[in-house]
Amino acid sequence: MIVLPSTPPTCIACDVNGKVFASDIENTVDGDPRTAEPHDVRQVWVATKVAGSEGVNFKGHHGRYLSCDKYGILRATSPAVSGFESFVPVPSPESPGMLSFQICGGDMEAFLSIKEDPSSTVEIRGDAEKASSSTAFRVRMQARFKPKLKASRASKALEKVTRKELEAAVGRRLEDHEVKRLKKARREGNYHEEILDVRVKGKHDKFAS
Repeated sequence: MIVLPSTPPTCIACDVNGKVFASDIENTVDGDPRTAEPHDVRQVWVATKVAGSEGVNFKGHHGRYLSCDKYGILRATSPAVSGFESFVPVPSPESPGMLSFQICGGDMEAFLSIKEDPSSTVEIRGDAEKASSSTAFRVRMQARFKPKLKASRASKALEKVTRKELEAAVGRRLEDHEVKRLKKARREGNYHEEILDVRVKGKHDKFAS
């Protein structure tokens, strides 16, 4: 789902004939576009990475691809992918967490953008010369398709240390709260300091008994 920077929030949709339009979003929490969810299949696009490039393409519910011609007009009528159906996502310089989409077709160096008139009609075009607030789009993805951060994978890898390994490092049996403490320390980068503290605590407990 490609959420537009309009007021109120809308998203890119297409009908069965490939006409592209700004569709009202009904499913949000308190009107926050960060919580937007589709309520109509016409608002849903399947994104695929274009092999050998930085671009992605978007297939609509009717099996055709979103494209932008040299005049900046959007359609979703193409049965195959070319440069005009490829869009390069670029982090928006003015809106953190949002993306601008540069069009790859021909010699174009334009961006997808919106234009709003006083009657709140939203027009989607592909002829903006530079990235700005009107080219900043928010992409809402199903959770299972979201890319996993490398940092998240590394953190999970550090959590996989076993109780036996921790007890071997400390030199004694550990209480449950000590195991949790050491696993947390591995994630946060102060593992060795915590190991020393747990060792010292164990010695003190031994002498106290």
